Amino acid sequence: MTEILKRTPLFENHVALGGRMVGFGGWEMPVQYSSIKDEHLAVRQNAGIFDICHMGEFFVQGADAASFLDSLLTHDVTQLSPGWGQYNLLCNESGGVIDDLYLYCLKQDSYLLIVNASRLDVDWGWISEQKKNIGSNKQIFLENRSTQMGAIAVQGPSVKNWINECFEEEGRGNGVGKVSELKKNQINAYLFNGNKVWIGATGYTGEDGVEIIADNDLMAELWDSLLARGHVGCVQPAGLGARDTLRTEMCYPLYGHELTTETTPLEAGLGYFVDLKGADFIGKQALIDQKESGVRKRCVAFQMKGRSAPPRPEYPVYSQDEKKIGHVTSGTSSPSLNNGIGMAYVEIDHAKVGNMLEIEIRGRKFPAEIVKKPIYRKS
Repeated sequence: MTEILKRTPLFENHVALGGRMVGFGGWEMPVQYSSIKDEHLAVRQNAGIFDICHMGEFFVQGADAASFLDSLLTHDVTQLSPGWGQYNLLCNESGGVIDDLYLYCLKQDSYLLIVNASRLDVDWGWISEQKKNIGSNKQIFLENRSTQMGAIAVQGPSVKNWINECFEEEGRGNGVGKVSELKKNQINAYLFNGNKVWIGATGYTGEDGVEIIADNDLMAELWDSLLARGHVGCVQPAGLGARDTLRTEMCYPLYGHELTTETTPLEAGLGYFVDLKGADFIGKQALIDQKESGVRKRCVAFQMKGRSAPPRPEYPVYSQDEKKIGHVTSGTSSPSLNNGIGMAYVEIDHAKVGNMLEIEIRGRKFPAEIVKKPIYRKS
């Protein structure tokens, strides 16, 4: 049976711009407009604009919202002041990752979770069930606004030069004025044509930029305005293809690749975002036990040595003595480095930076080296 794909509020905009539409996580999304390489380099050198309306928006509010989130998420929520955000992980009892997500504190006792499209229903079901488990005497109010809201990401070094033209200040909320004044991970409310939007200085590319969260009925007008006001030659639409190559260069995980319910944050190299000394969250004890006993595998970054076809997910990884030690989770040809790169899970004894690997590509083995994350670094 043919899957019926959902469409974002920007579908017609993508078609008008010549976007090549593909299925992704149940959504019909643009994979590219011109070419993946051109769009990738536009983000690295100037700016690109991405439709991320397929992602989910959950609001968690009330006097007990922070303690509730602290019982679910790996990163200490109590450290989060109003107007700031943090990367976070939602784990099961075994420490496996249900999803990686972004948490914003909009104001005291008011939080916004941005979750992956492919995990939206799973996340909402899990969070709702945990709320039921703690009883009705807590002041926690959940609202899933994923069908009413969307988001657009504008990423690249030139964004700060023109982004203020698109929005009006709503007062110096959280001590911030213009959009360009937002510090990394900071969020504030602004006005777009008189309508309130939230803008966070976050992204999935490794470049400076912002993500704009607003009601769906503003999305098409907002997209067109950003394209029009971004100075000629400095911003162009970018699709899922460039989003993937950009995040792979930065070694940002993608759910279903580096992260699954069968992998833990410690195995994924995300221990920085796991507070094992703070509040008791679901999966904490399993992660404490794993840290004490040691992980058996680790997600590493690698770069191909010499010419080869691009590495792809699930390609086998071997040690130099031809022992199979893991598999590729993400792989591509890097537009910035003109070389094959990727991430892979390998046995912990082989996970040291500088170690040589063999990646099996189309039946042949090609040499690769484990490198320090991120693979791409700004000059």
